[in-house]
Amino acid sequence: MLEQLPYCGSVPHPGELLTRFNLDPLLIAALAAVACWHLSSVGSVAAKARAATGWAVAAAAFVSPLCALSVALFSARVAQHMTLILLAAPLIASALPGPMKPSTSASLWLSAAFFFLSLWFWHMPVPYDATFASTPAYWTMHLTLFGSAILLWRELLNHQYQRLGEALVVGALTSMQMGLLGAILTFATHPLFLWHLTTTWAWGLTPLRDQQLGGVFMWVPGILLFVWAAVRSLGRVWTNLERAKAA
Repeated sequence: MLEQLPYCGSVPHPGELLTRFNLDPLLIAALAAVACWHLSSVGSVAAKARAATGWAVAAAAFVSPLCALSVALFSARVAQHMTLILLAAPLIASALPGPMKPSTSASLWLSAAFFFLSLWFWHMPVPYDATFASTPAYWTMHLTLFGSAILLWRELLNHQYQRLGEALVVGALTSMQMGLLGAILTFATHPLFLWHLTTTWAWGLTPLRDQQLGGVFMWVPGILLFVWAAVRSLGRVWTNLERAKAA
């Protein structure tokens, strides 16, 4: 019985990587349909630009050779995840139509909890390795990670100024938990993921060095972007206060 290939194909060799685009017609059709729906649901030119950029970044994460490289390198898989979580998700979330009702404390904390559980679960050894043996597991991983990130960024970027304190706390805790997971992966003394024990050598990396590099990719960008979100929230509150004084 033949083993099932990972969704992104076999482990690529360095010389063939630039030819390994993922042209799955179902994926491309789904991305195009969701992007068109999103663009049609927002009115302003700025929101349309953010939405289009966000979906283009998401498409690049799945269609470009990064998809194939993520089969060989844990660090490439983390780079794919960070592209979705820290670049595509905030752009898409910032262009989503506003909620019918004001967001609540529950929605803010639930979105943070959903993201926390998704991030940690899919970067544990057994669930992570399972995504290379099962296409449904692969897409469950990406849908929960990407979806939870969009929900969280929507709360962090569009909260009412009365919820500034909670948003800052949630952003700080999210940054800390991402940093903690990144630190665990960076300072581990042995490789944790069985799949990559034989896939990294052609790329000049030991499995442990590849894992540590992936930990750094998760650790540093996550902290920086959530700090930016906090500064942005404080700036919005300051602007509102200045307008109130001027009035």
